[in-house]
Amino acid sequence: MDKGFQLGELTIQRVVEEERPIFDPLTFFPTLTSELLAENRDWLQPKALDPETGKLMLCIQSWVVRTPHHNILIDTCVGNDKTRPNHPFWHQMKSEAYMRNLAALGLGVGDIDFVMCTHLHVDHVGWNTRLENGRWVPSFPKARYLFAKEEYAHWEREHAKAPSPVFADSVLPVVEAGRVDFVTNDYQMNDLVKLESTPGHTPDHVAVRLGKKGADALATGDLIHSPLQARYPEISMRADSDPVQAAATRRRVMECACDTSTILCFGHFPSPSRGRIKRWGNGFRAEAVD
Repeated sequence: MDKGFQLGELTIQRVVEEERPIFDPLTFFPTLTSELLAENRDWLQPKALDPETGKLMLCIQSWVVRTPHHNILIDTCVGNDKTRPNHPFWHQMKSEAYMRNLAALGLGVGDIDFVMCTHLHVDHVGWNTRLENGRWVPSFPKARYLFAKEEYAHWEREHAKAPSPVFADSVLPVVEAGRVDFVTNDYQMNDLVKLESTPGHTPDHVAVRLGKKGADALATGDLIHSPLQARYPEISMRADSDPVQAAATRRRVMECACDTSTILCFGHFPSPSRGRIKRWGNGFRAEAVD
């Protein structure tokens, strides 16, 4: 179980679906050279780069935020029973890990009040829904699902051009169930939870700011995937819709967090997946916060 950490009135914990080597770094990061990878291999291994396979170690996880009044789930991983031929390692997954790890925090699906998706990619929306009698239904029956409205509009247009199984099975069913609130990318739930616009990975990608200045955290979503990108913010990953904008967003966020008390809660960094940002040459490093 992830014990998490406290930020004033907030408790922040992880629900891990899986943590393992998944992608080859040279294909995941198209502009990364084998020479630069070799230069950084020693410090990346073994936590961020698997020495045996040479693949990036990635954590697929949600962040749970407990406020005095609500339980919030940020991003919902891959999910079970989803048809994912383009991602064979996630295709028709049948894993008990996610719900088991949620239960280890003392939470069931009925205890989640809000689901906040930083963006609508395959590994951030999967547990939005579950299969029940051949139909996709909201996994968290009491929850309001918050989507950035321009993010949703983008994927709705893409789905109209070429049907997306991700949109069809993990996004549309919660919309059709009337569980979604479409919000702006600066939406503020209260003075402890608000969205921040972090475009580049997707057109209306958001991060989630938690707590108050001096005792705050930022759930980054996919504005950064690996500690390698902290050191070299200009390295974008292959699914970034706008690699140049993604790099600029990444550097801006790292610069703002650098040498402050802010804890970054990363979407995919290896455990413990949270850290404070320090300068490292022309880039940055994340010092783990256990």
